[in-house]
Amino acid sequence: MTYAEFQARTSFSREELLAFASGELIGDPPAGFAARLPLPPLLMVDDIVEVRRDGARGRLVAERGVHADDWFFRCHFQGDPVQPGCLGVDAVWQLLGFFCAWRGGLGVGRALGCGEIAFDDQITPRHRTVRYEVDVRRCSTFPESGATLAVGDATVLVDGRPIYTLRGARAGLFRDLACPSDGAEA
Repeated sequence: MTYAEFQARTSFSREELLAFASGELIGDPPAGFAARLPLPPLLMVDDIVEVRRDGARGRLVAERGVHADDWFFRCHFQGDPVQPGCLGVDAVWQLLGFFCAWRGGLGVGRALGCGEIAFDDQITPRHRTVRYEVDVRRCSTFPESGATLAVGDATVLVDGRPIYTLRGARAGLFRDLACPSDGAEA
């Protein structure tokens, strides 16, 4: 799809999110467009069912199917499988970074923190669907650095029941920050 088509979209399928993650979704990206979602297994959303903006604000709603054989259930914890809460937080950061790119930000994405997180329940193999509802309170591009930052509040639901709340989650896109792989071992 073209960059203009990307910015006009209000939803994205799993196939489109995978193409975005590998840098293949947009055929004519502007110079400096380097935003990506992580590839599976770290990609924590299957579909973005809604993305919209209202000035500097916006909203994203995304979903992910829960599968009994998800990689994290095998190791977290043996005999007591639960999805690590940090993966739900990471999904919110992924969505905020995607919002920055969809809104026109350039550069690579980075998580920046979260003001407040509350875990009221958990995700287990018996669940079916995780839903992320992210209200973007502010998304701004700073001309001096070219950075685009988003701040939002989110609710994570499992099978329609709220289980996590995040306040003041922050992610952004930054130019000249990419850490390209050079094949060297760490």
